[in-house]
Amino acid sequence: MGREYSLQEAIGLAIKAEKDSMDFYRKAASVAKNERAKKVLDMLANEEVGHLKSFFDHYKGSEFGDLTSYMNSPVDKKNPTYMKLEKSLNEEMPEKKALELALVEEMECISQYTQLANGVVDPAVRSVFLRVIKETQQHYALIESEYAHIMGMVHESDQDTYVRE
Repeated sequence: MGREYSLQEAIGLAIKAEKDSMDFYRKAASVAKNERAKKVLDMLANEEVGHLKSFFDHYKGSEFGDLTSYMNSPVDKKNPTYMKLEKSLNEEMPEKKALELALVEEMECISQYTQLANGVVDPAVRSVFLRVIKETQQHYALIESEYAHIMGMVHESDQDTYVRE
């Protein structure tokens, strides 16, 4: 049986996850050499900012402080994904490693939030988790597409060129 979360606990979890993701994507974008990958990573960081804002609008707790201060607070360097990114910065293609880490992280988030959503009875709390799942699935698809592109795989935008009927 799953743990029941209050709406505020669920939003608090989402705020922490979104901040960690924002920090990860900002750092990954700052080290990316491939301009297209840099733009994708910057866009993902900015989407996380939007998510943070929307969660903050509904959050009644005070442990995060105000939105601006929280967004500018130091990175959680104990976050496992961020630590792996830091270790990979000297690689030839840091954006490749960042995208690989992001794929794993996004899939783990989908799994974690799905499990949490399945254990939640309150429809309002459940909707918080379901929203995060949907947005994370969209991020996963975008990251997967960009990874295929930088790895020289056939990208969906090139499909008509390579697929013959």
